[in-house]
Amino acid sequence: MKTATQEIITLAVLEVRNLTESSYILKFERGDLSFKAGQYLRIGIPGSNEMREYSIYSSIHDEYIEILIKEVLDGKISRKLRKIRPGDNIQVEGPFGFFGIEKKHLDNRRFLFVASGTGIAPFHSFIGSYPNLDYHMVHGVRHAEEGYESNFYKKERYHLCTTKDENGTFKGRVTEFLSKNKLDTEMLVYLCGNSEMIADAIDILQAKNIPMENIYTEVYF
Repeated sequence: MKTATQEIITLAVLEVRNLTESSYILKFERGDLSFKAGQYLRIGIPGSNEMREYSIYSSIHDEYIEILIKEVLDGKISRKLRKIRPGDNIQVEGPFGFFGIEKKHLDNRRFLFVASGTGIAPFHSFIGSYPNLDYHMVHGVRHAEEGYESNFYKKERYHLCTTKDENGTFKGRVTEFLSKNKLDTEMLVYLCGNSEMIADAIDILQAKNIPMENIYTEVYF
């Protein structure tokens, strides 16, 4: 199977699955593309020079690839991709990135995954790829409906933090959740989302004696 390449390939779309008014899953052929859980692809429309980076949402075992997309009002790619129909083609480049779990840690470490918004995508890939992970997920959104396909996660391991309603499991930001809960200093912590959340979370984690070498980050914006 192909590994990371600078070559842009063309793959056919299989499905566009709407989650909310502004978010959706784009499902497309995998072809012979190989990737590691946590990596991302660059996606574009044939005939356009514009491409955008999206973390892979599906697992390494799936015969297809899925990405989770938040539609941006002035976005040149996210709005166009939502209008694509099954059978249409997209351009794909990659995979890229090093935001992953080392093989030696899969069976003997505890994990805390902290995401804001669509930053949950690589964690969805982690959990689908490695079903025996000992993890807890903390996902921060504005409204509970943005808890994208939350039934995928084990209920006792998934914490939905909402800032605009009280329909999650915790009212407030993910950083507030981290501040108010006891954390295992031996666990590995993965942060993915906006840069402000990540910076604030790192400060909280270090104040709780979690060493920097146990913290992994992927900044979305």
